[in-house]
Amino acid sequence: MIEVVLNDRLGKKVRVKCNEDDTIGDLKKLVAAQTGTRAEKIRIQKWYNIYKDHITLKDYEIHDGMGLELFYN
Repeated sequence: MIEVVLNDRLGKKVRVKCNEDDTIGDLKKLVAAQTGTRAEKIRIQKWYNIYKDHITLKDYEIHDGMGLELFYN
């Protein structure tokens, strides 16, 4: 179990617990449940790398306590 911190730069930080073998799509569903937005409207990225839904957190080397950027489309 790892904890990922997502910041939307609008004053909201979301902490989500998930597994390393979860996909980005699974992470979006967990974030959507906490924020109240639809998972299709969420974009997760780090700097200029937009993360794709079908790739796992382990493949992107996302570790415990890592901060990601959260955007709403």
